Amino acid sequence: MKPRVLILTAGYGEGHNAAARSLAAAHDALHGAGAAEVADVFALASPRLNELARRSYLGLINRAPRLWSAAYAWLDRSSLAPRLMGLLRAETRVLARLIAQRRPDAICATYPAYGFMLAKLARDGRVDVPCFSVVTDSISINSLWWRAGADGWFVPNEDSAAVMRAAGVDGRRLHVAGFPVNPFFREQAGRLAPPDLRAGAIPRVLYIINSGTRGAAETARRLIAETTWDLTCTVGRNERLRAELAALAAQRPHPTAILGWTNEIPRLLMTHHIVISKAGGATTQEALAARCPMIVNQIVPGQEEGNYELLRRHGIGALAETPAAVLAELDRAFRDRGRVWAQWRAALDPLSRSEAAHEISRAMAAHAAARIAIEPVPLPLRATAASA
Repeated sequence: MKPRVLILTAGYGEGHNAAARSLAAAHDALHGAGAAEVADVFALASPRLNELARRSYLGLINRAPRLWSAAYAWLDRSSLAPRLMGLLRAETRVLARLIAQRRPDAICATYPAYGFMLAKLARDGRVDVPCFSVVTDSISINSLWWRAGADGWFVPNEDSAAVMRAAGVDGRRLHVAGFPVNPFFREQAGRLAPPDLRAGAIPRVLYIINSGTRGAAETARRLIAETTWDLTCTVGRNERLRAELAALAAQRPHPTAILGWTNEIPRLLMTHHIVISKAGGATTQEALAARCPMIVNQIVPGQEEGNYELLRRHGIGALAETPAAVLAELDRAFRDRGRVWAQWRAALDPLSRSEAAHEISRAMAAHAAARIAIEPVPLPLRATAASA
């Protein structure tokens, strides 16, 4: 009998959804189609309110990052924050119905608020299967991820595990598995790679433009104006910018692709030498899986600070927050046939874990088969959000 897993996600940042989708794909691949189900309880409970809240969140982090930083710090430290989670009554009722209908053998959440809902349902006797959290942030991890307790946490790297251990989380429940990325990375590992710079290949640069990125258009224009690299630029659903950049690219002698929304990001990351992007959770972890060094051109305060800190600690890529700084870092990386770039790529190896989704799936299946459920223990507040 295949172990049924319910994977809970939310649309507040692409990292949560990306992790959920990848984990579901891996679980189905290992245990058969339909073994995993992904659900966004927030969207199911109140579709219109959820969409408004989601847009407000994205607007806040893009237009008022300092305000979001203050809110993130308050959620991390305040003893009132768990009480706010108690206000999610409609979402908790929908989750209870979903669990009763689907009868999963294990539950996995990629968004921290679910820990509080599951803890309440467990106290009410409505959840009796192992419940796990897949932590989608690195290092600057909000305490909401662990304050409700869980049967186990899957974390993306040892740096993040150290932060949680220092905060009082039982190390026996921490599993350093990596971030669950698209199965494409695992399937194509060793097959796809950018051309060899040491043999004289032209560098390939990938620029992922995210909504709200400061100086995005000017950075793209300056990248197109340079003639020392091949360039791929993705602009999402910004058709006006796509048309403008496509017109500029038509004059460029080197291969240049200006893409709108695309599902080819995994392939692009694996076949380019460098990616330029904000330090989003999904993009950062996919770049690690692809062994593609990253130049970070924007950091949203709070959860994204840890994503860049992970790169900085391990000597991978650079922070370049202006168009001029981006070009200067590219020049430094590719000088001397990519000497600095080769150092960055070598530093990626210990953090590149394309097998993460499969590892997490196997671990959850083992718990489900043994019907192992550890009583979640609420944890105390830690001293600071990113002191470890």
